[in-house]
Amino acid sequence: MFYRSYYQSPLGEISLLADEKSLLGLYFVGQAYFERGFEVAQIVEQEVAPHQEAKAWLDDYFAGCKPKPSRLRLAPHGTAFQHQVWSALAAIPYGQTTTYGQLATELNCKSAQAIGSAVGKNPLSIVVPCHRVLGANGSLTGYAGGIERKAALLELEK
Repeated sequence: MFYRSYYQSPLGEISLLADEKSLLGLYFVGQAYFERGFEVAQIVEQEVAPHQEAKAWLDDYFAGCKPKPSRLRLAPHGTAFQHQVWSALAAIPYGQTTTYGQLATELNCKSAQAIGSAVGKNPLSIVVPCHRVLGANGSLTGYAGGIERKAALLELEK
């Protein structure tokens, strides 16, 4: 069974998707790949413990308190390659950025586009900081939640 609740962030409504134990997804409502992989799943609109933990984490994040993702129980669904990329995203320090090309080099992947695809499908927006990945020239590209939100998240973290 999967559970959904919502969080009202300064950047718009966020859908939190969880099972009884872990946070599975954190999506801006309407973003690209919204709740991807759960389209036919039975989802109950009910708040469970992982939602409460995520909401407290988001409160701290938007207050500028630099919360550690490790305080959340995370269980994103994805391929082995996606998990490898998402782990690399999780290692990008608060307030710092990298590029798709740098991630490709770090992960010994010949395709920055493959990296970009995995980054774009990150189901744990903000917590797994895909917004910290920039284009080769430092441009704001490729954020499933929208470029305006990416810019706002980076501004919050500066």
